[in-house]
Amino acid sequence: MQTPKNRPTAESREAVVLKPGREQSVLKRHHWLFSGAIQSYPGNMTDGQIYPVFSSSGQLLGQAYFNRRCSLAGRLISFGRQDPLLAIKNNLVTAARARDKLYPRAESVRLVNGESDHLPGLIVDRYGPGLVIQISTLGMEKLKPFLLDQLMALFQPQFIYEKSNSPSRREEGLEETEKLISGYLPEPIQIDENDIKFKIYLRQSQKTGFFLDQREMRQLVRQLAPGLKVLDGFSYTGGFALAALKGGAVRADLVDYSGSALQTAKENLILNGYSENSFRLIEGDMFDFLEKTKRLDYDLVILDPPAFAKKKADQKPAIKAYRELNRLALSKMPNGSFLLTFSCSYYISPELFQKIIFQAALEAGREAKIIQRHRQAFDHLVSIFHPESDYLKGFLLMIN
Repeated sequence: MQTPKNRPTAESREAVVLKPGREQSVLKRHHWLFSGAIQSYPGNMTDGQIYPVFSSSGQLLGQAYFNRRCSLAGRLISFGRQDPLLAIKNNLVTAARARDKLYPRAESVRLVNGESDHLPGLIVDRYGPGLVIQISTLGMEKLKPFLLDQLMALFQPQFIYEKSNSPSRREEGLEETEKLISGYLPEPIQIDENDIKFKIYLRQSQKTGFFLDQREMRQLVRQLAPGLKVLDGFSYTGGFALAALKGGAVRADLVDYSGSALQTAKENLILNGYSENSFRLIEGDMFDFLEKTKRLDYDLVILDPPAFAKKKADQKPAIKAYRELNRLALSKMPNGSFLLTFSCSYYISPELFQKIIFQAALEAGREAKIIQRHRQAFDHLVSIFHPESDYLKGFLLMIN
């Protein structure tokens, strides 16, 4: 087992001390420590290493890794007196057991969901015989050798592939990285989700390879689909279109700016036995498609765009973009049709997104009724102590 070098102990008092009154969030088992809450760092501190965290009164609160170049300077990986490496090991086991209960036979599943599994800065997804990991912080980067040992022992994967390309890595002083870490990577990987087959090309994919967080919403589309004509906007590799056709949709049109994503979508559609008479692939910008289409002749329109707000400074232009996207769709949809619309921007809250949709409907002159709010996949657990992990939101609306 590999351990971080020079890991201080609480007894050594080579620790981080918080300002008076700033320990409350940690006592409530929240993982984040912002720089403004910190009174002092150890004199010989190394960014990315694990240090004990004390309150100003001397209470040991837990162990965290730190990066002083970030405003979100520290992240707790254990609370109280628990050893941090033992906490990581136990939390990996707990996370795996939870997924076994939720999806006991799933070929693809999120195994670790960052802070919600008490493993801040780490995502682990299983695709068929292997694992894909995403590391977003300097602290987890330095723990990577230890993490890989634990993942190999716990899951015995055929391969471990790293897709650490989130924007937060730049803030942490890390370069984006994507590579095969161990084993043999078969491409494409083929998975089965609710009797729908998908090919996944990890080397050219978004996120960790597939939008696992939309599993439950694909099932919702499948339930709604019988007899419907469906528009899958920002379709990527065709997850919603395939769910609709599997559920009995009469046609599915897919719009995406990526030609390679549409090619994979075509492979997936054909793999599942659908002829080209049942779908249409449209390469291009979704905004342009909506602007140029006089009337949307669809019973169900799905809008699942990439994050328009990747940082807080993006919030205002993102609000404008979400409003315009939904206004364009709402203004051209037939009466009685459904709109399933999403935002995966952390900086757009569910309450704010509902206000955006309200404004879009008002500007479009349409009545919209909420049928259901988004329910993300069960494997994307959200800790009650760390609600910030709940980034994806959406609404199923009936339009009149």
